[in-house]
Amino acid sequence: MHRIVAAMLAATSCASVAQAQTSPPSTFQIANEPLTLDQAIELATGAAPGLEAASAGIRAAEAQRRVAGLRPNPSVVVETENILGSGQFNGVASAETTAGLSMPLELGGKRRARMGLAEAQTNQARLANTVALADLRLKVTQAYIEATATDRRLAVAREQRDIALESLRVANVRVRAGRASPLEEQRADVVRINAETALEQAERMAALAQANLGRLIGTVPGALNSDWLGTIQAFGPQLTDGPDGTLALALAEAEVATANAQVGLARSQRVPDLTLSASARRLEASNDVAAVFGVSIPLPVFNSGRANLDVARAQQDQTLALRRVALLDAQAAIASAQTDVANAAANARAAAGPALAAAQEAARIARIGYWEGKFGQLDLLEAERTLAQTKASAIDALVAYHDAQARLERLTARAPSNLEDRP
Repeated sequence: MHRIVAAMLAATSCASVAQAQTSPPSTFQIANEPLTLDQAIELATGAAPGLEAASAGIRAAEAQRRVAGLRPNPSVVVETENILGSGQFNGVASAETTAGLSMPLELGGKRRARMGLAEAQTNQARLANTVALADLRLKVTQAYIEATATDRRLAVAREQRDIALESLRVANVRVRAGRASPLEEQRADVVRINAETALEQAERMAALAQANLGRLIGTVPGALNSDWLGTIQAFGPQLTDGPDGTLALALAEAEVATANAQVGLARSQRVPDLTLSASARRLEASNDVAAVFGVSIPLPVFNSGRANLDVARAQQDQTLALRRVALLDAQAAIASAQTDVANAAANARAAAGPALAAAQEAARIARIGYWEGKFGQLDLLEAERTLAQTKASAIDALVAYHDAQARLERLTARAPSNLEDRP
């Protein structure tokens, strides 16, 4: 009898596992294969509004750089003097008309300083685009982790529901045969109700995780590569050179470069500019023409530009201090993330390996023993509860590992070596 029961159990388990690993028909699959993480990131890259905003920021910065390189426009000057007055200046008989051009001459390297600031801002915008891409990758990875985890939780919930149904059937048989109290059937029915409720909740959570991932990639993801969740690397990525060269530090360095350029621009603006003019003057009375040349220079009496320079220098000091803060924060965050990866990997290996195997074997023995009348129902319920908790802990441990791995990869993401060559 126990061999028949064991065979039925094995068939039921295989059917439930096969059902759990088969996702509903999807509206999007690539070559009839499950959607991988890399494919999800590629799809999200083409659908993310954040990247569109960062790209627009680059275009704006490049346009501002072109504006910064333009020289001041010349001015056309036309003046008429000695008209509509009194005496000999009545009417326009004594009019003197002057027509010419005036040209500002920027001194102190203002144009070069403007271009330097615009170049620094353009590099900062390009770096922001790279940061947005790295943030999107982390966000999609976390959504993919949650979606694959909910698929596994859904499979476990289905398996627990099937086991609860089978336990209820066996309890009904035992009660009808007079081998057990009706209380056992009631307990088994309670377990079935709880299992079905848990399955409904798992289905809703799986649908939510799929929808959240779909919002990021712009389409319904469908079947996912759930096997990916179970992969655990031997070691997480190690940053041998510290936080230098990472995106986090590159952002602080870009802000320092922009602040330095602002100081240079403020210093150049303290130098007054010249305005040269050349005109031709016609005297109405004699019909003679004479040349007129002029030079004007502002007097920095009330505003010498010192205050603007002080502001720029204070902002420069602020960015330098923030860079040191960013360096310390990056060092601490990377060390913490590396520890999290190592701890999560150890927990995942234990929970998904020996602990899960022991819980599965204990539940298998409890089922056979209960159906053969060797074990009580409470022993079976305890074994099933332990198995369900162990499976949930294994999934949680895998989620924690992959999440820590994704966060570490984001922290150690390298900044592009040459921002000028990036779009």
